[in-house]
Amino acid sequence: MELLIFYPIAGLCVALALGVILNTSPVGSAMCLIGMMLGLAGIFVLQQAHFIAVLQVIIYAGAIMVLFMFVIMLLNLKQAASADWVSRDKNLYITILTSALAIGILYKIVDVTFMADLDSPAELPDTFGTVATVGESLFTDFVLPFEVASLLLLAAMIGAVVLAKPKLD
Repeated sequence: MELLIFYPIAGLCVALALGVILNTSPVGSAMCLIGMMLGLAGIFVLQQAHFIAVLQVIIYAGAIMVLFMFVIMLLNLKQAASADWVSRDKNLYITILTSALAIGILYKIVDVTFMADLDSPAELPDTFGTVATVGESLFTDFVLPFEVASLLLLAAMIGAVVLAKPKLD
């Protein structure tokens, strides 16, 4: 029964993710991303991770996407007159570096997958994924990455405002 719900939601997530990449409008791309985040929350609900699903909707589909839409509207992105891609020397280096990184990541995924013992599922404690456990973990073990992420978001928003502000003469 779960698979009858999982496959349509997963297909919708893949289609919306492709919409994010292939959409020419930044606003349309952001709207596809919101839909994909909501579909991902549905997959979390199927996995009995209700707290993570609520966080997904509130934080990502809510707050972060509002920030994205704010930046898109603030920058007032228009369709470029000539959307021709210009080949530069740096593009080749970036392509080679990205390809090497992707191959390394795929190698590691295959290595971990074939070395893992997938016959026995992991035993999870009863308190796994509860609000108290996640909050304790977030504010003890992961407080530095949490604060760094918030500072990066703040810096990105300030940078967008500075770039979009008209110059004063």
